Amino acid sequence: MSQDVRKKAAEMLLKGATLLAEPCPYCKGVRVMKDGNALCVSCGKEPDQTVIEPQKTDQKTSPLIDSLNKKLEDLAKQLESEKDLERQQQILKSINSLLETIQKAQK
Repeated sequence: MSQDVRKKAAEMLLKGATLLAEPCPYCKGVRVMKDGNALCVSCGKEPDQTVIEPQKTDQKTSPLIDSLNKKLEDLAKQLESEKDLERQQQILKSINSLLETIQKAQK
């Protein structure tokens, strides 16, 4: 399932979706939002329209995950303005690799 979810997230990004700073309320994974619909790349859940407060924990995210999330945001901004199709594909491959790495680092 995660390969299908990553593919859907990549398609959403190509269509102008953005990466959210707030993690998934279910698994703390990276989320992508398009037209008010958020998709978690890790667990594939799409929260309903009600606002779900993330669980408060004293657990801090690791510097590695923070750095990877920052890189994801940078790549998403690059993807928005990129007109060259080949470069878009390169950026999407990089995003996919980062998402896989984040998922592994969160386990």
